[in-house]
This record gives sequence, structure tokens and C-alpha cells, in this order.
Amino acid sequence: MSAPPPAPRRRRRLLPVAVLATVLLLVLAGVAVVVRPGPVAGWLGDEAAGPAASARPPEPDPSPVLAGPDANAPQPTPAGVRAAVEPLLGAAALGGRVNVSVADATTGESLYTRGGDDGTVPASVTKLVTGVTVLEARGPGYRIPTRAVAGANPGEVVLVGGGDPTLAVDGKGFYPGAARLDALAKQVKQALGGTAPTKVTVDSSLFPGPVHASGWDDDIPTGGYGASITALMTDGARTDPEAARRTFDDTHGAAERAPEPDLAAGRSFARLLGIGGNAQVKRGTAPAAGGTATAGAPAPGTELGKVESLPMVRLVDIMISDSDNVIAEALARQVALARNQPASFAGGAAAMDVVIGELGLPADEISLADASGLSRNNRISPSLLTDLITLAGKGEQPELGAIFGGLPVGAWSGTLGERYRVDTTAAGAGVVRAKTGTLTGVHALAGLVTTAEGRLLTFAVLTDRAPAGDPDVTRQALDRIGGALAGCGCR
Repeated sequence: MSAPPPAPRRRRRLLPVAVLATVLLLVLAGVAVVVRPGPVAGWLGDEAAGPAASARPPEPDPSPVLAGPDANAPQPTPAGVRAAVEPLLGAAALGGRVNVSVADATTGESLYTRGGDDGTVPASVTKLVTGVTVLEARGPGYRIPTRAVAGANPGEVVLVGGGDPTLAVDGKGFYPGAARLDALAKQVKQALGGTAPTKVTVDSSLFPGPVHASGWDDDIPTGGYGASITALMTDGARTDPEAARRTFDDTHGAAERAPEPDLAAGRSFARLLGIGGNAQVKRGTAPAAGGTATAGAPAPGTELGKVESLPMVRLVDIMISDSDNVIAEALARQVALARNQPASFAGGAAAMDVVIGELGLPADEISLADASGLSRNNRISPSLLTDLITLAGKGEQPELGAIFGGLPVGAWSGTLGERYRVDTTAAGAGVVRAKTGTLTGVHALAGLVTTAEGRLLTFAVLTDRAPAGDPDVTRQALDRIGGALAGCGCR
């Protein structure tokens, strides 16, 4: 499918910044390990420490893992950045269209651009936009509920999906700390009292419309990286979460997914309630509350139990660090719900566009068909990405900085863990922190890099006409650009 015509070019604005990116990297990365009293604990919904807790001596600050940037370091010049970057853009492995934006993270000043305002297929760097917009729309402490309510008939239980893709069946789930159906089943049994559960109805109506996005390659729903997006699922729709967790590194996260995730979750719930037979699990909608109780059973619509997801700040962290496509699509629907749009692919894209505008970013430089980056119909400009990253590090809205906690680090973690390990890119090891993106013929890298003199830059490099040969060759060509920025003072 051909790209839409680019939006009219416009003069880039400068974003004045007091960068807190490094602080946020250290603090928010720690959220996954331990929650301490303070702003992050508040985002996660923790109560304030009581008298006993306040009597304990304060814990020491964690030692930084990566060296932080020097806010007083000399700023690279546009000419210096051009000299470092431009000779690398002609590499055959990058193909015929390479669009680039490099900016200073402290001042927001654009230092280099080539096709910077042009919409380009972004692949998984789309998740940076998803992360920022859902944190803005929902807040970092928001948790997604999964509810069970009494059905129209005695013994009928309606499992109502709220859009939590990390929901587990039991303690063997894929996502550590996720909400669990066995805990919900225990609540339901207690609420039903002497009424035996006889049937499970699955209500996944919160997510209307298609379960697959336009622009997805034919193998996305079955290839292990995507899934049917429904409001109710367990373990990101994985059919064997234990095996998927065990083989994650070897398979690069690919795993078999249930073709109908909502019904699969309903069947697991029915088994936990002691209901046998798949025929007892069907789709439907929850009755409105306020009905009349019969035969001692709870009135139709009565809530029988509720469990809640990990907080939004943690879901964003997992989405970015694991490049989790299913979580990304679920989070876009949370943006839609927060902005009164249908919780669909189209509604999520429209709501994300609205939030981008609310944040003062150029909404004319983004056009989305999905939130994960699997769609080839997506278009994002490199300059929008560098503006977005700069905004997230300003400190005026520190919750947006949660996108930094999961960013892969060159030669260290995530999808960059095995990159920046050869001589031509080694300067970027430990100082390039970026989201990767890959589809056949599409490669992208967007994030932060600290120069040899300690200056923090934002950068985005997107190519959507790369040769369809060895993707590692194209990735190394991209990495040379990050390594060149890391290795120079660029003055």
C-alpha cells in the first residue's frame, strides 16, 4: 500500500527543557523491583507509610547503573551533527528512503533533520506514542478492572472484560504480578453463597469492531507476535504461558495465541468455578444492575467480584521493554475510553491523535491504524518522535517519563542487548537507549544518546524502503548512526 502524501512542511518549534530523563530512567526502572514511599508509590496506589514504617531509617539511594549526562556539557552544532550522521545515510542496507531527526534534549533545538517532518512507517517505535498517550490519558496509577457479575438466571456468572491483556488464570501466568482469575473465582463463590455456579457468559463487548488491524501482514494473527484483540483474554492470548515464558529469549517473544481469546479465558474461568463442558461458556452481555433476586441468588447485574491489573506505569514498562504488541493494542483502547471514543483500532488511533494535540505536539505528523506498529499503514515523522521524547523528559509531567524505564540499552538489555557489540558501533554501548522497530523492509530506532562530551540528545532514524535481505545488516547500519552520535562531541 502506498504512503499517503506528506503533510505540508512547517517550521519546527523549539521546546525549552529541564531534562530529568536520567533521573526518571533510574527511578522508574526500579518500579518493577521495589516500590518505595514517594511519588512513584503514589502512582501505584500505595498508601502512605504508617508510623512504624516512618520510624525506619531511610534507605540509601540506588547506585546508578549507567552514567548520566552532563547538563553543562557543550552542545553539539548542526554542522557537527551533520558531519557525523550524513555520510552514514547512504548505506545500501538502509534503502532508498531514510528519514532522520536529531535534537538537543536540554534545549529542544533541532540539530539535524532529513525528511524529519515526513510521515514514515514506524514499526514498533509506535509504542513510544502509545506509552506517552496512555500515561497522559489514564495516569500512571490507573489499573484495568476485570469483573464478574450475576447473570440473568440463578447460577449464571458473567465475566466482564475490562481490557486487561495481562490477566492470568492462576499463579503460573506469563506476566509477574498480574491479576488472576483464580482469585476472582474465589470471590464469586463466596458472593454466591449457597447458589452453585452453572454457566459462564463472556462479555467482551467493551472492544467493538475488528479484532485485527488494517495493514497487518497476513501472518500477524498466527505468527506468534500478534493476536486477536479482545476485551477479555489471559496472558496476552498465549495458549501456554509457562512455555512462552521459558522460551521467551529463544523465540524472541513469539508464542502460539488463542484464536478466540475471550472464550478461552471464559473456559478457564468456568473450570475454576467447577463448571464442566465448553458448551457452558458463551458470549453475551452483562445485565444492568438493579434486578430482582430469585431463589436466594444475587440479583442480576450484582457485582460478584473484581480484580485489577498492574498499574499503568508498569504495563507501559512491559510494553516497551518486551515490545509487547498485544499490550500496546490494549493500552490504545484505554486512551480511547478516557477520551470517549470507541475502544477499537480506529477509536484508539483517533484518541491518541487527540492526546498528541493536547500535549502540544504536531498531530498532523502522525496517522495510525494500530498502536503496536504492526500495521504498514502507520505513519509517524521522525521529528514528532524526538519532540515526544524531549517532552517526556521535561519533568513538568514526570509520569510521562515512564517510557524511559523500559527503553532497551545498547549492548545491555532488551532488543538492543546484542547490538552495539562490534567495533563500528561500540561507542553506543551503554549510552544509546532506544526503542527498536522492525517489519520486513522497515527498520527504526528512536530514543536517547549521550555524546562523548556528556550531552544528551534525542534521535529518530526511520527507513521504510530497506532491502528485504538480512535484517541484521540494516540494523548495524542504523546502529552506526547511534554510535556516531555517541562517539563524537559533534562540534
